Amino acid sequence: MTSLLHAQEIGNNSIPVESQKDSVAPAVSPEQITQDLQVTDTIKQDSVKKPQFITDVVDYSAKDYMRLSPKENKIYLYNEAKIVYGDMTIEAGLIVIDNNKNEFFAYGIEDSLGEYIQKPIFTQANRKVEPDSLRFNFDTERALVYNSRTQEADFNVKGMVTKRENDSVYFMKNVRFTTSQDVDNPEYFFYARKIKFVPEKKIVTGLVNMYIADVPTPLGLPFGYFPLTDEETSGFIIPSFGDSQYGYNLQNGGYYFAISDYVDLLALGSYYTNGSYTLEFSSNYANRYKYRGNARVRFEKLFTSERGFPDFAERSSYNIQWSHSQDPKASPNSRFSASVNLGSSEYYAESINQANTGNYLNNELNSSVSYSKTFPGEPQVNLSLAARHSQNTRTNSVNLSLPTLQLSMSRIYPLAPATGSKKGFIENINLQYNLRAENQINTADSLFLTPQMFDDARLGAQHSIPLNTNFKLFKYLSVSTGTSYEETWVSRTFERSYDPVLDDVVIDTIKGFDSYRTYNFNTSLGTTLYGRKTFGKDKKIQAIRHVMRPSVSYNINPGFDRFYDQYIQESEDENGEIIEELVDYSRFDGTLYGAPGRNFSSSLGFSLSNTIEAKVRSKDSTAIEPEKITLLNNFSIGTSYNLAGDSLRLSPISLRGSIPVIKNKLDINFGGNLDIYALDNNNRRIDKLNIENGGSLFRLTAGTVNFGYSFSNKDFEGVEEEETDDMDNETYRNGGRPDDLFGTGMGEDGRLFDEDPFEGDEEENENGWYNYNIPWDVRVAYAMNYTNSARQNTVSAHSLMFNGNIEIAPKWKIGASTGYDLVNSGVTPTQLRFQRDLDSWLMSFSWVPFGPRKSWNFLIRIKASVLSDIKYEKRRDRDRTL
Repeated sequence: MTSLLHAQEIGNNSIPVESQKDSVAPAVSPEQITQDLQVTDTIKQDSVKKPQFITDVVDYSAKDYMRLSPKENKIYLYNEAKIVYGDMTIEAGLIVIDNNKNEFFAYGIEDSLGEYIQKPIFTQANRKVEPDSLRFNFDTERALVYNSRTQEADFNVKGMVTKRENDSVYFMKNVRFTTSQDVDNPEYFFYARKIKFVPEKKIVTGLVNMYIADVPTPLGLPFGYFPLTDEETSGFIIPSFGDSQYGYNLQNGGYYFAISDYVDLLALGSYYTNGSYTLEFSSNYANRYKYRGNARVRFEKLFTSERGFPDFAERSSYNIQWSHSQDPKASPNSRFSASVNLGSSEYYAESINQANTGNYLNNELNSSVSYSKTFPGEPQVNLSLAARHSQNTRTNSVNLSLPTLQLSMSRIYPLAPATGSKKGFIENINLQYNLRAENQINTADSLFLTPQMFDDARLGAQHSIPLNTNFKLFKYLSVSTGTSYEETWVSRTFERSYDPVLDDVVIDTIKGFDSYRTYNFNTSLGTTLYGRKTFGKDKKIQAIRHVMRPSVSYNINPGFDRFYDQYIQESEDENGEIIEELVDYSRFDGTLYGAPGRNFSSSLGFSLSNTIEAKVRSKDSTAIEPEKITLLNNFSIGTSYNLAGDSLRLSPISLRGSIPVIKNKLDINFGGNLDIYALDNNNRRIDKLNIENGGSLFRLTAGTVNFGYSFSNKDFEGVEEEETDDMDNETYRNGGRPDDLFGTGMGEDGRLFDEDPFEGDEEENENGWYNYNIPWDVRVAYAMNYTNSARQNTVSAHSLMFNGNIEIAPKWKIGASTGYDLVNSGVTPTQLRFQRDLDSWLMSFSWVPFGPRKSWNFLIRIKASVLSDIKYEKRRDRDRTL
């Protein structure tokens, strides 16, 4: 940190300089001046030698002249004068050295127009002071300056009179301090009668008042304390005042704990006059080149109406977030990471401190805490241990995996040669080993974090050993074949029986270890075909290439009847007679990995992937090679035929692909399912071709089309977009979209826009005009889903969403997020936002004009973080019903 002190010597402290009769100043060297002073002082006034306080050599110079006045025992340095004393350097238009008092005086000088120029510049170590005038004593190292200007941390300080005690303490009188860049004409400032200023540490003031545009306000304090250290400092967070449906309130007040250089803690709370309150604890931690992360816990207790009234309601909700990432270089063979977002299902819908529409529209909360370890060697072993959580906020269901253990061993080629490449069927034989074990819990939101949630926990493990090989057939055909063995362990099974008294199936839980083993066989045959059509190098489209990758596979899955049992179930027919029916079941039904397949299957699969590319003449006239573009990307067709099935043997034909429209910017993705079988009167598939039933050859049972397109002014200026870290986006970390199609959440500092993408460019050209660069960006997303599996013939989802931002003028930014639902004929969640950079202040306005989350928020505050609590906020919260 550097301090800038500006001062002007006024009043009775000014030193008059007598005019000299000589029109030309004598040119004298510093050595000659020193020698003349020693010769002139021939009478010793005191026989006792006094101590010498000047401890270093004083070097001085000037551009116009250096004049010695033996009578006054003073030295006058004029025009670009300079003094170097130890680690101090003084530069000014005029410097007067008084050898009797061991002092110097520094002033500016007037130019031909009467302007005060060459103001003094005082530099010591890394501190720079620029006063109007300066008086400094070599013995005491004290100074007096007037109208001083000091820059420290985010503050610019201007004082009428400043007394420098030493290089670490200043006393100032009639002081203005502000975070505005222009200290002489600030947008606002605080006025104090007296202050104590300790550079890089603090400002302590007496009575202080706030002025806005030179107009005094009633805002004032009997004293003030402003820390200036670069280090984080503990302190109170001033709450904001307001009123809402919960009554008058104090929001987000608390205390910040600067625990160490590696970790901090922020404790915030809000209180409402109807008794509602919120608590929040957040912490950031980091260790450079090792790890970084943050954690946050929020709790809310909300009341509606008053106790005893019929509309009284109360609700408690909470939310826990934790994000941890490890530097890859910290430990190459192990990694720990965490991304946690869990809590009450209704938190994002009802929270009074959460204004992020994207979080509100997200129906899924997901968490993962994982540790992975790699054991190098041959074979390599990978170990992973993770705890996972998923929660549906609509159904209030919670799924947990506490924990999941995965162990895998890399491929082993036992018959491969010691040197050289592997060839043929035998040498390519390889095997692996995989283990997956987990403890899975399915519970409800109301039972989460209670002992009851563990009652129905399912524990199991699955071992897998695949054995494969591959080889070439007829040079162009790639063949792969193999088998897989699986063994499944469970901690409990379920026996079923029929109870005629209860007339229901009774399920008995059998605790204890049990297992079953399965295996299967598979083989596939594939190749790659190329087709090319050349039109000539003088054509715009010079050539087209078609790449096809057909593949045929065959799979056998044996039936495992031995793991199935039967029980007799009784029922009555229309005549009231008892009918006994045998029901097949497996004791492994309901276990973690389910029961093994009972039915034998022998299926033949087919897939075809297509890519169409073209070579076109480059738009760049200097380019030598043509440009390659993709016309159709990975258009795939796939289906399967069950040879062992007795009906409906052919599976629906799946179509998937994408059409690139603008390279790396816009791809239209599409997909669909085609079924050859017809439907009966109950809309169920029957073993009859649809064309035989009076329909077309295929029935389109499902279809989807979607695309997303984003562009900005940088696309037209040839500027590459900067990559951003999506994990910095709170909505994305919570499972939502990384873009702002559902609106932007206002940050803790009140910002609605990122700063970097909106920094305008104003360059002056040769004619003196300005070229204004107007930053803007637009993102459009389209999605359509069609469903016709049971003659619905409906478009289940059809929407168009839009998000745009523009800087209409320097420091003026506006944005909007909206969309239209074509199925329900309504506007999707909409947000309008506005932000104004007022130099020292920031003003933002966010508005949701309609819908269930209709609300607005206005904020104006000082931008500097040291004064961020000085703000005015007004909001209209959305209506809530607990």
